[in-house]
Formats: sequence, C-alpha cells, structure tokens
Amino acid sequence: MTNTTPNQPQAPEATERPEVVSLLAAGRLLGIGRTKAYRLAKAGEFPCRVLRIGGRYAVPTRGLLALLDPTTQGGNDSRPSGENG
Repeated sequence: MTNTTPNQPQAPEATERPEVVSLLAAGRLLGIGRTKAYRLAKAGEFPCRVLRIGGRYAVPTRGLLALLDPTTQGGNDSRPSGENG
C-alpha cells in the first residue's frame, strides 16, 4: 500500500538558531546577572550589540556567538549597544 499523505513540513534542524535572544539569555551565557545586564544595556556598555525593540532588549545571536567564539567567521556584529543605528 502506498502512502497518499502529502509530505509534512519537517521540524527545524537542530543547527538553526534564532536571529535574536533576550537580554537575560545573553546575560546568562556571559555570566552576567539580570540587574547588571539591564544596567549595562541601558548604559550602552553591554559586551555585544543590543537592540531596543519597543520596551524590550534583544541581542543578535551573531554578535553574541562572535563574542563567545572569537574564531567564528561571521562578520562583525559585535558593535557596542550605543551604535544601534
């Protein structure tokens, strides 16, 4: 018997990453606590680029990965948060 069910969308690959993560998630990866992460972001001193979207902060994954792994060849997205454009 043949399967007549159309191909179902496959689950995203494990290697796919979100474009941005929360400030808290980025802070945890860097060993920075919640209060200090927000303080650094507000002052424009977070170790990598931080985006302000409405009332929330978001950290681009590319810049965070470049900071955590300096051997990564992924462009320079690790600008300080004060240079958000």
